[in-house]
Amino acid sequence: MYIVPTPIGNLDDISQRCLAVLSEADLIACEDTRHSSRLLDHYSIKTPLTALHDHNERGKSDWIVSRLEEGTSIALISDAGTPLISDPGYHLVNKVREAGFRVSPLPGACAAITALSASGLPTDQFTFVGFLPAKSGQKKGKLQELVAETATLIFYESPHRILATLEDMRGVLGEREVVLAREITKTYETFLNGSFDELLDALNNDSNQQRGEMVLMVSGADKREVNATLAGLDTMIKSSLKYLGVKQTSSLLSDITGLRKKEIYQRALEISE
Repeated sequence: MYIVPTPIGNLDDISQRCLAVLSEADLIACEDTRHSSRLLDHYSIKTPLTALHDHNERGKSDWIVSRLEEGTSIALISDAGTPLISDPGYHLVNKVREAGFRVSPLPGACAAITALSASGLPTDQFTFVGFLPAKSGQKKGKLQELVAETATLIFYESPHRILATLEDMRGVLGEREVVLAREITKTYETFLNGSFDELLDALNNDSNQQRGEMVLMVSGADKREVNATLAGLDTMIKSSLKYLGVKQTSSLLSDITGLRKKEIYQRALEISE
């Protein structure tokens, strides 16, 4: 089975090898057959399609393994970019590998990496988060886990949630440099950068900037501030443990410092022992 990246916008952004695999495969598994048909029609590729998406992946994976057992060669694609990166395919790849078949990945388009390369933010270390939870409370909880992350943070976001997400990030992450990459490789490709307040102003003043595919990148936490927080953590844990248990201590100090509760719990457990 082949993992085949597809263009994230411009149909010319696909390699000759990807086109050859799609042409020569016996079957292509894709998220949306109608969407993928446009790409295949553009390159006159006649390979049959079968739908594999979030709602049918677990059941469909067994069927695809059975096809591989019959000697069928299969290419997996998503609607855009590299399959499995915030797209279906994880369960399928596991099933195929467990069944003993080779999974061969092809290099190609990925919105997160493409956006990061032009963002102006540090690229030596980055954390890909993907889509945040839709509900504000869960979203803030996930962001709270990332407060002390010093690597550049990369998110995907949808147009109808972008304003709320920027506001939640401003409240949880504080002052950061932010870059919004929109419609990458397409006609209206745009990169907006600034603070959370500046991006919110730009999007509120121009509704066109709230449209299209979006990659949101946020600078990591200041390493000096994080190190200072960590240096004082043991002292806070020791003081707290005089009055509270390990679990209560980790919850309290997580709220105070923004560090992950699990990490504080482990350190508090070591100190208490």
